[in-house]
Amino acid sequence: MDYQRKTVVASVAGLTLEGMDIMFISFAMSMIVAHFHIDLATGGLISSITNLGMLAGGVIFGVLADKFGRVRIFTYTIILFAIGTALTGLAQNIEQVYIFRFIAGLGAGGEYGIGMALVAEAWPKNKQGRASSYVSVGAQYGVILAALLSAIILPTLGWRALFFVGVLPVIFAFIVRKNLDESPEWLETQKKKKSPEKVEKGKLTQLFETPRATITTISLAIMATVQIAGYNGLMIWLPSMLQKSQGLSVSSSALWTISTAVGMIVGMLTFGQIMDRLGAKRAFGIFLLASASAVFFYSFAQGSVGVLVGGAIVGFFSNGMFAGYGALISSFYPVEVRSTATNTIFNFGRAVGGLSPILVGYILQNYDMKVAMAYLAVLYVLSFTIMLNLKKSPSKVVENYIERSVS
Repeated sequence: MDYQRKTVVASVAGLTLEGMDIMFISFAMSMIVAHFHIDLATGGLISSITNLGMLAGGVIFGVLADKFGRVRIFTYTIILFAIGTALTGLAQNIEQVYIFRFIAGLGAGGEYGIGMALVAEAWPKNKQGRASSYVSVGAQYGVILAALLSAIILPTLGWRALFFVGVLPVIFAFIVRKNLDESPEWLETQKKKKSPEKVEKGKLTQLFETPRATITTISLAIMATVQIAGYNGLMIWLPSMLQKSQGLSVSSSALWTISTAVGMIVGMLTFGQIMDRLGAKRAFGIFLLASASAVFFYSFAQGSVGVLVGGAIVGFFSNGMFAGYGALISSFYPVEVRSTATNTIFNFGRAVGGLSPILVGYILQNYDMKVAMAYLAVLYVLSFTIMLNLKKSPSKVVENYIERSVS
């Protein structure tokens, strides 16, 4: 049990630091735009480039973690995004900001899937849902931590000092490396291989080894994309939607953001329990259909109470599912390719789903809030349809492929 707790603590802390790092850009964006005299579109590219770095880092470090071990590569990813964040504070032009944020993205993208693989391999199957939910809440802790640090540092020391804080995760990386042992399940797979150097493991091509494996990998990638697209579409645009449609002040929309975030945290912890008790398909089915209904009917909410309560309900269902993706993706792939699969699939969702605010912004500019919310509802229905067709055969296919490569 002690090792199980250690994997959760390490993964939660890693995702918290990652969430903090990513949110630094959001809080410092106006200062960066003003400092480098750039327009908003040029500033917006910072997040897009970070997402691309996450996708690349997810693939690269996922493969490395499957080949050389979880803990070693996990610490390297933390150090890398810490360095990228600290270097951002030294940037002399916007081009350097892009480069340093891509570096930070590489580390952040690698950290998520490796942490989830560690948890999946340490916890029994009937408790992986709740363990995954504990880790996923870390991202929300990171948002809160970034908000507190930004409120303290930005007004007095400026945006550069905020990013210098990003070097602190290096200390955490050394603590993890010293106190967390390698995954026993991963170590066991190494002992079973008579000629480990000949085993084809941790290769990206293994996710597409057969038609069934390809369909499953693509399906999971679409589900992850919908998850990120829904979250970004809601959190980036809903405050301004409500200011316009309900006449809310900025402070009131901030209160909405807090109520929605609280709903998300409760939703994550609840989803993990439901997933362990009812299984992944039922849990995702309930939350996907509930999310589609909640976001659609939320466009008809009236009054401050309706907006706040409705926001919490939307957050509960729409982001509660985030807690299950680590366990869901891990369950489809064996140890030999688990980090590669989790990192590649989820970070693909981050990169593509991160573009959702562009489409939502276009809809709001040309139509209204009801159409925008209907678009998000359709996304959740699409994810629900794809989820119904998921089957567990790909992992067996990959395992057979590995056995053939050994013999």
